[in-house]
Amino acid sequence: MATRIAPSADVSAEAQIGEGSSIWHLAQVREHAVIGESCVIGRGAYIGEGVTMGRNCKVQNYALVYEPATLADGVFIGPAVTLTNDHFPRAINPDGTIKSASDWEPVGVDIAEGASIGARAVCVAPVRIGAWATVAAGAVVTRDVPDHALVAGVPARRIGWGGRAGEPLVAEPGGDGAPRWRCPVTQTLYEESDTTIREVTH
Repeated sequence: MATRIAPSADVSAEAQIGEGSSIWHLAQVREHAVIGESCVIGRGAYIGEGVTMGRNCKVQNYALVYEPATLADGVFIGPAVTLTNDHFPRAINPDGTIKSASDWEPVGVDIAEGASIGARAVCVAPVRIGAWATVAAGAVVTRDVPDHALVAGVPARRIGWGGRAGEPLVAEPGGDGAPRWRCPVTQTLYEESDTTIREVTH
């Protein structure tokens, strides 16, 4: 499958774009960014210098993915999402001089396989979003999100669990051990383990 780059997109010659990926109008992909195979970068999205993305990711319109963010395979970034990269942002140094690249050290957002970030959510670096986790639209994430967690609010807190299909898991009745949850779409059974859940394979 051919790679498609809209004529109005600004893609650095030093970026790596995977086969079958699409970069739409007015998107910007900076130097040394690595975009995996079959990714979609929506209109007006920004992919910062050195950002890495796995295969089959979707970054929707006007999302801002600042370096050094890393996105694993199958990550969804909703419209107008922001992944930040500065603990204590300032335009100037204490002496009044404008900050340069050498005056601060960027920190990143790490998003694991299959996770989804809802529209207009903000992930405040440094944080890790676990595999198959879901961040609700408009949430502000200020601490790590466990695998499969569904988080919402400002600041974001866990309000449930989600499976690979993306829908909230339903509590499984009965049982004397750890709480169990079932995906209403795939019927996969999960069991709570420490601060996350895991698939029950027996």
